[in-house]
Amino acid sequence: MVVFLFPGQGSQFPGMAKDLYEKYDSVKALFDIADDACERDMKALLFDGSADDLKETENAQPAIVLASLAAREALLAEGFVSAGAAGHSLGEYSAMVDAGVLTPEDALRAVTARGELMAEAGAQITAEKGDIGMAAVIGIGPDAVREALEGQVDVWSANENGPAQVAIGGTKAGMDGAADAIKAAGARRIIPLKVSCPFHTPLMAGPAESMKSVLADITFSNPVKSVWSNVSAAVVKSGDEARTLLVEQVTHPVRWMDLMASIAESSPSALYEAGPGKVLAGLWSKSGQNGTCFPAGTVGDLDTFKENK
Repeated sequence: MVVFLFPGQGSQFPGMAKDLYEKYDSVKALFDIADDACERDMKALLFDGSADDLKETENAQPAIVLASLAAREALLAEGFVSAGAAGHSLGEYSAMVDAGVLTPEDALRAVTARGELMAEAGAQITAEKGDIGMAAVIGIGPDAVREALEGQVDVWSANENGPAQVAIGGTKAGMDGAADAIKAAGARRIIPLKVSCPFHTPLMAGPAESMKSVLADITFSNPVKSVWSNVSAAVVKSGDEARTLLVEQVTHPVRWMDLMASIAESSPSALYEAGPGKVLAGLWSKSGQNGTCFPAGTVGDLDTFKENK
């Protein structure tokens, strides 16, 4: 069983997918679709945009999904086909395309709206709650973090990435107030992250409610292959469930560690990180699960493992 994994926000870099665009006709066609779906020149954003341009949430989200779908097109062109898919946070939209739940057009329209809504939310939440953000907790796992945060105010577990890597999110006051409890639980470090919002926490209720309306107007088909949810860490059974979970995902933690364990139960023969960067390949290698996740976001990546196909 081959599984495609799709990265989330933070994996972007200037020039991503340009080599794929230049080599594969199917990627060129995808960019034409993206220009219409996103109502902008996506080649200009991905190929000529600066790191600061791509860091902005309203730019990062459609750009990363487009680059990830471009990597998927390249994999398909080289004869690599998945039997399962999963995406980290934003990457779940790319996984839904791979599983036949969403069309590329609808996924790109959805994440364009998602990025804009989340960019607007940061200022609104700050006005109501004060400074907000996220931080990486290094050295303890999700259970220990959740236990340490019990009784704390305005701070939650947000990205449960591995047995010693969890991101928390909330207000700065909430995170500062929880620091002693987290360190007492065994954390070695708490590293502030440069993000505009406390993603995957209840503070994102506003964007979640708005995404409910956005997704209500989009067709969700039933999956044609296994596709795992960030919220449940389980296989999604229907298009209707996928729509509901994508809304819930905005305010719920990404259960990536549990999701990787669920994928591992299917005994995948290989996993490919379809998209920019190598974050998910790194998380898999540290997860203790069997198998290897190969980065597959560039022509060079594909050439490396294609020889051993």
